[in-house]
Amino acid sequence: MSQGLVEHAVANGEQPENEQREVRARAVVLASGGFEANREMRTRYLGPGWDMAKVRGTRYNTGDGISMALDMGAQSYGQWSGCHSVAWERYASDFGDVESPHAGYRHSYPFSIMVNSEGERFLDEGADFRNYTYAKYGRIVLQQPGSFAWQVFDAQVKHLLRDEYKLRGATKVQADTLEGLVEKMQDVHPMNFLRTVREYNAAIARDVPFDPNIKDGRTTRGLAIDKTNWANAIEVPPFEAYSVGCGITFTFGGLKIDTNTCVLDMEDAPLPGLYAAGELVGGLYYFNYPGSTGLMAGSVFGRIAGREAAAFAKSK
Repeated sequence: MSQGLVEHAVANGEQPENEQREVRARAVVLASGGFEANREMRTRYLGPGWDMAKVRGTRYNTGDGISMALDMGAQSYGQWSGCHSVAWERYASDFGDVESPHAGYRHSYPFSIMVNSEGERFLDEGADFRNYTYAKYGRIVLQQPGSFAWQVFDAQVKHLLRDEYKLRGATKVQADTLEGLVEKMQDVHPMNFLRTVREYNAAIARDVPFDPNIKDGRTTRGLAIDKTNWANAIEVPPFEAYSVGCGITFTFGGLKIDTNTCVLDMEDAPLPGLYAAGELVGGLYYFNYPGSTGLMAGSVFGRIAGREAAAFAKSK
């Protein structure tokens, strides 16, 4: 790609030859994802500790498309310190495997309490439905001592757990007493955990009925961090706990585009022949993410980018 007009792209071949190929084109659509698989860029832009996050997807989304566009004068845009990150299996592999997807989701946390290594709750598990909180809670897990947490359930809600909790690969412990449970929970302060559960159980507004299908307002009262909805006591055995870490899905920072998906330069002028779609588009998300909207954004902007790139190429 040259400054001012996109005229070709260069691709590296597979190992061991790793030869380069130049592909001549009148237009180029960048759709190569964010920088979530690049440890150095994650640490530089997201902050300390992000080099330790698990990558839910491919190891190849390393920000190359973004870097190439910036080098030719594209404007960076969006929240470069933000990302989509979830509570993910603590001992998952470093990267996802497209051949055998890992069932690392742990998204039934609204019906749990989540504790860190100090045996303390650290977020409002019932702040909202899963689709409105799951993409920001991975960051909070990463910020905990040791960058892990445990989700704790009792028998009252076991039937509500999502299917991934039943699959092989989950780091799970079970016991008939809370004392027995915390003995099996790796690296958790036992006395603090038992106190946390006791205080949580005592703070629940038990006069409010539990309803998993709505924000039921069954809250705790008087805790440092109250649980806003679905506050069920942890009191009916058997008890189960699942260990989670942080899984990063994609990054929020990227390139600025216009409504025709043209990549813009520092003066908000289109770079002729260069278009972008997908996760490397910046400015779509800040601090949080509503579930499945990335799929819609990729479909909409991808279609527009293809249409506009084809029209530009035909005009040359």
